[in-house]
Amino acid sequence: MRRLFTLLLLLAASLRLAADDDAAPVGPLAQDAFVAGLSRGLVSHFNLEGDLQVELLRSWAPPSLVARDWQVVITEHPAVAASAMLLRCRILADGENVAEGTITLRASLWRDVWVARQPLVIGAVFDPTVLEVRRVDLFRERDALPAAVGDQTFVFARAINPGRVVTWRDIARRPLVKKGDMVEVSAAEGNLSISMKALALQSGAQGEAVTLRNLESRKDFTAFVVDENHVQVRF
Repeated sequence: MRRLFTLLLLLAASLRLAADDDAAPVGPLAQDAFVAGLSRGLVSHFNLEGDLQVELLRSWAPPSLVARDWQVVITEHPAVAASAMLLRCRILADGENVAEGTITLRASLWRDVWVARQPLVIGAVFDPTVLEVRRVDLFRERDALPAAVGDQTFVFARAINPGRVVTWRDIARRPLVKKGDMVEVSAAEGNLSISMKALALQSGAQGEAVTLRNLESRKDFTAFVVDENHVQVRF
């Protein structure tokens, strides 16, 4: 009975191995798989967001081998991700190094960005309803503002004509404290908290440090913007 049980276990193990063999077919490395491996390596290394598309600029010959597991490892990256890149990579077949060389690529990084739908004036609060989305290559439009960025904490820092791509230089954080305004100042340490009024000597957005003046002592001090006309002294 014990021998029969052992034979059944061996048979089950052999069936599992056969199933694993079927799930991992043996074959050569296709060019599409090679390019996909390079793309994954670049996205991971540069933390790229968007749809990266790469194209080999020179003819490529696959290794004259077959394997179950092919891996493409980039061993030398370019300094920055760009529309044209030169890199070195290594090809592993079932864990064994079978090829290594230099690859020249043409690349594009496609992502949705903001485009002005109508004229935009300096100081206007960022409003997605006056914008539209367009898909562009960020390697060519490097300063374009992604459509995932932007809310009412921003204002337009420059005038923008209709149809133009909005860039990072076109926006700025909306100042919650403005120079010349009286603002609420709060400070807390342990169980002790105080509040007072002070004159803002400069403008600042949320999280920024601004200089203020105590009107009684005439002394200047620094606090951080936390809300509309509200700053906080940090110890």
